[in-house]
Amino acid sequence: MKKYLGMLASMVFLVVLSVTALAQSPSTILTSVGKQPLQGISSARLARIDQMLDQTLADNQVPGLVALIVKDGKIVYHEAKGLADVSSGTKMAKDQIFRIASQSKAITSTAVMMLWEEGKFKMDDPISKYIPEFANPKILAGFRYADSSYSTKPSPREITIRHLITHTSGLGYGVIDGNEQMKMIYQKAGIVDLFTTEPVKIGDNIKRLAKLPLHHEPGTKYTYSEGLDVLGYFIEIVSGMPFDQFLKTRIFDPMGMNNTGFYLTDAQGEKLVTIHRKVNNEWESFPVTFYDPDYPKTGAKTFLSGGAGLSSTAEDYAKFLQMYLNGGAYNGTRFLSPTTIKTIMSNQVGDLLGNGGKDYGLAFGLVDENGVAQGGIGSLGTFDWGGYFNTQYFADPVTNTIGILMKQTQGGTGDESAWKFRQMVFSAVE
Repeated sequence: MKKYLGMLASMVFLVVLSVTALAQSPSTILTSVGKQPLQGISSARLARIDQMLDQTLADNQVPGLVALIVKDGKIVYHEAKGLADVSSGTKMAKDQIFRIASQSKAITSTAVMMLWEEGKFKMDDPISKYIPEFANPKILAGFRYADSSYSTKPSPREITIRHLITHTSGLGYGVIDGNEQMKMIYQKAGIVDLFTTEPVKIGDNIKRLAKLPLHHEPGTKYTYSEGLDVLGYFIEIVSGMPFDQFLKTRIFDPMGMNNTGFYLTDAQGEKLVTIHRKVNNEWESFPVTFYDPDYPKTGAKTFLSGGAGLSSTAEDYAKFLQMYLNGGAYNGTRFLSPTTIKTIMSNQVGDLLGNGGKDYGLAFGLVDENGVAQGGIGSLGTFDWGGYFNTQYFADPVTNTIGILMKQTQGGTGDESAWKFRQMVFSAVE
C-alpha cells in the first residue's frame, strides 16, 4: 500500500506540474536565444545532437533536414543540413517548406475546438446533424474480391464528432489503410485519401465517403482514418467559411504562421523541399504514384485535406506548439482556453491504443505513465505526432521543450534520426 501511495503521489505531482506548465505566460512568443547563455538545456548535449544529425547525412540516411529545438520559448537550436533538392544541388535552408501531411491533423483539431468553444456544437453530436449523408451508418460484413462488392450490417450507433477527432469512428484511410478490402472499396468509390492535383472539392469527397461501410462500430476501436478530413468539411459548414480561409484568418495570420497553408504561392513553391527516395543508394525525386509530389504548388489547388494537406516550416509549426505550451495564447491572441487545452490533453480513447506508452487526446498522441517509464520520449503528457513524409514533432509541457525534425523522404532509407533526435533532446534538458 505504501509503495502504491508513493507512486500515486508521484503521478499527481507530475499532473499538477504539467497543468502548471501549460498555464505559463500567454505572452511567450518564440525568440532566438542569440548569444545569451543557455538556460535549462546543455550546450554540450545540443552539440552532440548536431553531431548526430551530421552523421545521419554522412551515412546517407537522408539527403537533407531541418531541426529545431525550443526551451522555455527560446529557440536554442535551429539548423538546416544537406540538400533540399539533390538533382539541382540546392542547399537546405532554415525557412524551407515541407509537406507536413498528418501534422495537419492537430491544426484541424484546434480549429474544431475553437468552434466548440463558441458553442457551435457538442462533441458527442452525431456528425449526421451537420452532414446528413452520414445518417444510418453501415458496418462492413462481407466482401467479394472478384468485383469489390460487399455486404453490410447496420451500425448500432452513429458517428460523433468525438469519434472523428479521435480516430474511433470506424472510417478507413483508403490507399494507406491496413485493410485490403477497405482499400479496394475506397478506390472503387473514387475517394481521395491524402493529396491530389485534380479539381476535387472536399465536400464532394466527404459525401462519397459517407456512403461507404465502416470498419467497426464507432467508439469501439482505434482505426487511423479520414476523420479529420470529414471535420475539415464540418468546419466549413459550422463556420460558414471556406476551410482554408478559416485556418488562415483564425490561426495562421494571428499566429504569424506566414508559410503554412494548403497551397503555395510561386515564391513559396521555390522553398518547397523535394520528396526523395533512395534507389541503389542514390537519391532521386519521388515519382508520381497515387499522388503528384508537387501537389502543394501545381494543379487545381482545390482539395483541402484537413488530415494531411498542409505544408509548413519548422519555425511556423513551433509557433503552433508554443501556443499550446502557453495555455492557448500566442502573439497577443487567445486561441483556446486553458480549460479546453486540459480537455484536449486528456486521454479520450481509454485503453484502445493498448499498453505501448501512448494515449490519444483530441489533437495529439500523449505520453502516459508507461511511456515515461520506457524513457526517451518525454514527461507525462508530452504531446506529439508526425507526417507521411517523415516529419515529426513533440512538445513537453513539464520541461517546456519543443522538438521538430523535418525531412521529405519516402520508402526505406535506413534513417534512425527520428528516435535518436527525440531521445537526445530530452537527455539535453537540465
